[in-house]
Amino acid sequence: MASRKNIRLAFLGIFVLILLAAIFDFPNYYNIVAQKLYLPKMPEKAYSLGLDLQGGTHLIYKANMDKISFAERSDAIAGVRDVLERRVNAFGVSEPNIQTSQSGNDWNVIVELAGITDANEAIKMIGETPYLDFRIQNTSTQPSLNDEEKKELETYNTDAEKKANTILKLAIKKGANFDDLVKQYSEEPNATSTLGIKGFSKKTGLAGAEDFEKTCFDALKTNEVSSGLTKTPAGYLIIKKLEEKGSGDTYEVNCQNIFIRTKSATDIHPFEEWITTDLSGQYLKRSQLTFNQNMGEPEVLLEFDEMGKEIFKKLTTEQVGNYVGIFLDGTPISVPKVNEPIVSGDAVISGGFTANEAKLLAQRLNAGALQVPIELISQETVGPTLGKVSVEKSIKAGLIGLLLVMIFMILYYRIPGLIADIALLCYALLNLAVFKSIPVTLTVSGIAGFILTVGMAVDANILVFERMREELKRGLDIQTAIDEGFKRAWPSISDGNYSTIITAAILVWFSSSSVKGFGITLIIGTVLSIFSAMVITRILMKMKNLVCHIKCFGRIQHCIFRVMGIEFRN
Repeated sequence: MASRKNIRLAFLGIFVLILLAAIFDFPNYYNIVAQKLYLPKMPEKAYSLGLDLQGGTHLIYKANMDKISFAERSDAIAGVRDVLERRVNAFGVSEPNIQTSQSGNDWNVIVELAGITDANEAIKMIGETPYLDFRIQNTSTQPSLNDEEKKELETYNTDAEKKANTILKLAIKKGANFDDLVKQYSEEPNATSTLGIKGFSKKTGLAGAEDFEKTCFDALKTNEVSSGLTKTPAGYLIIKKLEEKGSGDTYEVNCQNIFIRTKSATDIHPFEEWITTDLSGQYLKRSQLTFNQNMGEPEVLLEFDEMGKEIFKKLTTEQVGNYVGIFLDGTPISVPKVNEPIVSGDAVISGGFTANEAKLLAQRLNAGALQVPIELISQETVGPTLGKVSVEKSIKAGLIGLLLVMIFMILYYRIPGLIADIALLCYALLNLAVFKSIPVTLTVSGIAGFILTVGMAVDANILVFERMREELKRGLDIQTAIDEGFKRAWPSISDGNYSTIITAAILVWFSSSSVKGFGITLIIGTVLSIFSAMVITRILMKMKNLVCHIKCFGRIQHCIFRVMGIEFRN
């Protein structure tokens, strides 16, 4: 009785797991029912699609490391990657994929920009060699506005607020298409291609971003649009929270916004807050992460060449008590305060860094100091129409392959084949749930890896069924035959799948993005195929055994022999 109870509980657990996976995979269907029954809704999270499925631009840059010592090359390429990522993020591209690769002495940076189908725009966006410079604060006074200019500024901003409120009313209407509103009204650069999607990010606490982060991180729920306008120094935002993941220090959100620009006094009378100096990255030999000898806190050490030391000495002598801005590609990466003249020419930047923050700052400084030239060596653009066709063909291929395998299993193994097909559907639902939750960026090659593992999942069931058939022919009872079938098939199943996982791991570790996607989906699919065959199929077989026992009134052997097809095949 205890054994039967455990089987039923295991079956119930599998049923609940698959039900949750199905709801997570296809939340739109569940939400329709949930709305009618007043049940909580499931956030509708989309699958992450690669460039070949949604369209975009793929660029490969070669980094010239001829003037960089071998020991510094790894940090140098990491700094270049960080600079390119900052440049892309500044243009609002949704979730760019930027990675580095090394082949022998060649160092490359691979840039994938989803939704950007204009290669020239992408190349212009990324630019070339990173530029580092040091600036001082402008202590002069901002020119005041006359009455006419004040009126002009007030009128413009009032009209902008009215426009933003009108759009807000459209955005919060039931059934409103936020993407279309972004395309039609947002004044943010590249809004028509990026749809105002910011990509996953953590709270920064940066000045000017407080209200945006308060709304996006704290006030909104997933798929909710802000009920009011969010004011920033640059204009008004209407924000929609798309996704969230992690918790605590790892909590990240992905928000989308419609931006309506406002003006300030600097738009009428341009005023530079920072003034450039003679000190630039060409005088910085290197920067590195160090730790304070007294407190043990992370710091960043700056080491200048002889000319740089003289310029830095003069600069810090004149700016005692003021702030010096360190800019990379025109964006401040650190604004330390000068406490005293630094006559040695070597500086230490401190200020409550974590080790990772200090390391990142050192990488950014080196990216501007080492002057690593990058050269575009490959570019490829996939249009959204071609991506849509790829999605449709991939789904069609997957469904046809799944259907053919299921038909074969039923025709050859009858009821056990049907059980294997049910386990296969469970496997597919779990696989899709894992793809969405990690998330895995799906590409055509990645979907090919998923389809391949469908056959592998069935292969494990075939090994088990053939072993069970042999045990039944030997005269064992059905319960023992099931246990022995799974036990004897396991060595073959495990060896085959482990070798597949090792091969896929090699592909992930050493290959480029498209092949890497194939390897990742192959690993996930292989692991889940083992779970499907050795756990789900086994539980279903034992549940079927209990049902058969009830219906056949104890004639288990005869019933199962018919189910396995032994009467029809010798």
